Amino acid sequence: MAAALAVVAPFFFLGTASGHDLEFHLSSWMDVARQWHEGVLYPRWAAWANYGFGEARFIFYPPASWLLGAALGSILPWKEVPGAFVWLALTLAGASMFRLAREWMPAGEAARAAVLYAVNPYHLVVVYFRSAYAELLASALFPLVVLNAVRIGRDPSPDAGRGAGNLPPRTLRRDMAGLALSFAAIWLCNAPAAVITSYSLVLVLAVVTVLRQSAKVLLAGGVAMALGLLLACIYIVPATAEPGWVNIDEVLSSGLRPEQNFLFTSIDDPERNLVNLILSTVATAQIAITGLAAAVSIHLRHLLLKKARELCWALLVLGGASAILMLPVSGLAWRALPKLRYVQFPWRWLLPLGVGFAIFVVAAIHQTHARRAWTMLMAGVLLAAAWYSGHQTWWDTQDAPVTQAAISQDRGYEGTDEYQTRGAGHYDLPQGAPLVALAPVEENENRMKRSSLGLVRVERWAPEEKIFTVEARKPVRAALRLLNYPAWQVEVNGEIEEAESHEDTGQMLFDLPEGHSRVRVRFTRTADRTLGAALTVLATVVIAGLAWPWRQVKLLQPNSS
Repeated sequence: MAAALAVVAPFFFLGTASGHDLEFHLSSWMDVARQWHEGVLYPRWAAWANYGFGEARFIFYPPASWLLGAALGSILPWKEVPGAFVWLALTLAGASMFRLAREWMPAGEAARAAVLYAVNPYHLVVVYFRSAYAELLASALFPLVVLNAVRIGRDPSPDAGRGAGNLPPRTLRRDMAGLALSFAAIWLCNAPAAVITSYSLVLVLAVVTVLRQSAKVLLAGGVAMALGLLLACIYIVPATAEPGWVNIDEVLSSGLRPEQNFLFTSIDDPERNLVNLILSTVATAQIAITGLAAAVSIHLRHLLLKKARELCWALLVLGGASAILMLPVSGLAWRALPKLRYVQFPWRWLLPLGVGFAIFVVAAIHQTHARRAWTMLMAGVLLAAAWYSGHQTWWDTQDAPVTQAAISQDRGYEGTDEYQTRGAGHYDLPQGAPLVALAPVEENENRMKRSSLGLVRVERWAPEEKIFTVEARKPVRAALRLLNYPAWQVEVNGEIEEAESHEDTGQMLFDLPEGHSRVRVRFTRTADRTLGAALTVLATVVIAGLAWPWRQVKLLQPNSS
């Protein structure tokens, strides 16, 4: 907690570190909080994106970070929310790492590992330079995935699976439940981090399987991964089913592709080259320190390696794979492995490397004759990473107030390329457009004044429902301040009508007859969202059954004799 507070201390004096993703996260949090006030508990449509035309952001972006940010914004002033979010995420990272390290280390060493993981150089860059809050939240949970993966199927003993129970079957079930929960939680935090975690988990399970020479680990781990995916289906199914409705391929546009972001790669974009240089420098330092610490620990046969042979081998393999995947030599893997390209930036593999960094550095520091040298080295590296990334960012006190005013005044905020409806050009959308505009249906009537076409009266304009009436003097075309998306359903006088999209902007258009029309536009629940929610409920029941202490319940039942 103290280390996390030290990281956010500059926020109190300099303002918010305005990294690359800050505006995206702030606008998402405020949009969700505003929708809560209007009765939408689990938003799907970002109503104030694209200056009020909206976008399907909350279908495709995992919910954990925007729900947490909105919750913090409901109890704190918005200017304090980014710092509070960072503090919570780093504190959670330390707690998760402490739980992992404490399985094999004394409390003192586990606490050092927790601090090192929470404030590792990559986390400092994420906080100060990138403002990638969802990725930070996912990284905070990653040690729990490693812990549950290494523990899975392990025989219970005083040194293994503390508190997990007395019988191997029960321990296996609870470890599977723990792995499923932690794996699902990361999928609900950040999609690139979830892809990285999926491949990392396969590597860890494979290493443990080889060391134990038991397929039970791989089988149980595979079932737990499947349950975790099912648990996260409330997000995964819609995000997988509906990409054809948006410009999702924009996440791999020029400058965002893996081959353009290997360490020390340059492209024709000075700003991205600077980002790459900063991340490459941090990655090189973190890889070198992790490798050196691992070599020292192995050479000196530290007690940790005797107690945690499986963990150390898993972290060595995972660290080596992470380092290789940041280099151009891994280009074939990035092209061939499913969904790996959507990680975008190879240096994101610093996320799993951070666990090995913390464990091996603590093991190296434990050596009495090298403790001072390692402590000074780590203090210097962390201070340098914090200063450099903090120096490169822009500290601002106006980001939160400006975004808050834009949403509260219904002016909205800029949208994102990848979440635009298919074919929409959101840069051409007019700012300050009326909620409903009328235009003549016939081209030869284009010069007719809009006021003479009819009268519009808006009854309700909520995030997921729009109701208005039109008194038209002749057939007209209605243009809404809304992007057309297949989940929107238009009803005119109780009859469902087909909406069209403006060919340049994607704005919703539909025709209305002469006379009175009562229009209701509703964001409907699609079949994929219903399926996703049902699978999540099913997985919740199964995982609860795995985690339930059945043997204890049986022992507590009164004897009938």
